[in-house]
Amino acid sequence: MDQRKRRKELSQEIRKKIIDKHVKGKGYKTISKQLDVPVTTVAHIIQKFKIHGTVANLPGRGRRRKIDDKSKRRIIRMVTKEPRKTSKEIQGELQAQGTSVSDCTIRRLSQSGLHGRRPRRTPLLKTNHKKSRLEFAKLHVDKPQRFWENVLWTDETKIELFAKAHQLYVHRRKNEAYQEKNTVPSVKHEGGSVMFWGCFAASGRGCLESVQGTMKSQDYQGILERNVLASVRKLGLSRRSWVLQQDNDPKHTAKNTQEWLRGKHWTILKWPSMSPDLNPIEHLWKELKHAVWKRHPSNLRQLEQFAHEEWAKIPAEKCRSLIDSYRNRLIAVIASKGCATKY
Repeated sequence: MDQRKRRKELSQEIRKKIIDKHVKGKGYKTISKQLDVPVTTVAHIIQKFKIHGTVANLPGRGRRRKIDDKSKRRIIRMVTKEPRKTSKEIQGELQAQGTSVSDCTIRRLSQSGLHGRRPRRTPLLKTNHKKSRLEFAKLHVDKPQRFWENVLWTDETKIELFAKAHQLYVHRRKNEAYQEKNTVPSVKHEGGSVMFWGCFAASGRGCLESVQGTMKSQDYQGILERNVLASVRKLGLSRRSWVLQQDNDPKHTAKNTQEWLRGKHWTILKWPSMSPDLNPIEHLWKELKHAVWKRHPSNLRQLEQFAHEEWAKIPAEKCRSLIDSYRNRLIAVIASKGCATKY
């Protein structure tokens, strides 16, 4: 089999030099050696010049397209309207309309500015969820920055002992898949996990507490009792105007928890359900998990220890940047009419 590399198309400059040398009486072989161009190519260019009077590419070169611009636009519209539709499904619809196109051609056309990607996982938003998210965004989008600077953002998260394989990437060679450094250990029941409650504000991170066992509403109240005011003082929030943010987890909205909160006389931010993208602490949780997993804890005690150590390393500048840009989240929710956003 011929292993020679296919040569690149000659530039207009080289083609003109071939014609110039030919006009001056140089032979094909001489031109070929001087310009490092195959003799057959030299002959072809000279022949074209004699017939057409030009060395430029002639119109109509290459294989003719099987579909016209109208069909191409139709395919792109179909893909844009229904991103999950496969090339086979599109092919079937086109054939039913009398247009015969291969699925390979469809895949190429659908990539005109569009790219096949795994869909992002987002909360299942019903109509009432979208409505409440949109109302929240419109109500708060013009709040002054000092309002957001006095919000104490809270949430819970679970950190698993062994990171799930789809959450990590390794850079390896083809035959190194099972080298220990390129694998993620798996055990029955995933090795267990630890639940954490945490909080932060524009001025920095607040307290982080691990949750022992299943958290009930009384346990949640105890966590707030131990950590909220301590974090408010630590972070220097305004004693008169600070606001507590919490989501609508059943433990948070339970009747006895609501009564307990009323007794505290704290200002609670009314929160739309199914809105993790509106809580900037989710970014801190993501960073915390990756930082812990990079240290490869071997048991739950180590996991808890590493989580507290890595939480303490989160810089105040990171917290500040999340709150400084908070209005962008609200604008994104309004633009999407209450649907999930990139945040």
